[in-house]
Amino acid sequence: MEAKIAVYPGSFDPITYGHLDIIKRAVKIFDKVIVAVARNYDKQSLFTPQEKVEMITEAVKDYPTVSVDSFEGLLMEYMKKATATVALRGLRATSDFEYEYHMAAMNRSLNDEIDTLFMMTSRDYFFVSSRTIREVASLGGPVKEFVPDNVAQKLKEKFS
Repeated sequence: MEAKIAVYPGSFDPITYGHLDIIKRAVKIFDKVIVAVARNYDKQSLFTPQEKVEMITEAVKDYPTVSVDSFEGLLMEYMKKATATVALRGLRATSDFEYEYHMAAMNRSLNDEIDTLFMMTSRDYFFVSSRTIREVASLGGPVKEFVPDNVAQKLKEKFS
């Protein structure tokens, strides 16, 4: 039987416990989960793709079926190379759904063999976003309850 491989794409700038919640639940469904850092040149990122990969790799080290990678270009092309059949997307609020729905429809039109699975973030993290974490950290606020320790440390270094 073919392995069920999902790709969880995102900017992960930085990864949060909300992202990790999705990953932790996805490993129960899929044989392999690839966390794929998208190199988005339109967005101004705090961390480089390599820094993100390193932080995520540390954060998922206890999940042997999770790997971390980065990619440029179309997600559907990356997924084809990875032999993945499911794009995994986390939703926090209804405002996320409209954007994600349009992206899923476009991706489906690019490759109808790829499905998108939406997972709701647990209620403990529905208000957590990478953007909010960056803002709080930039103002010297505590973020340790929202991100892994290695990420909190990297944020502190970036803003000190």
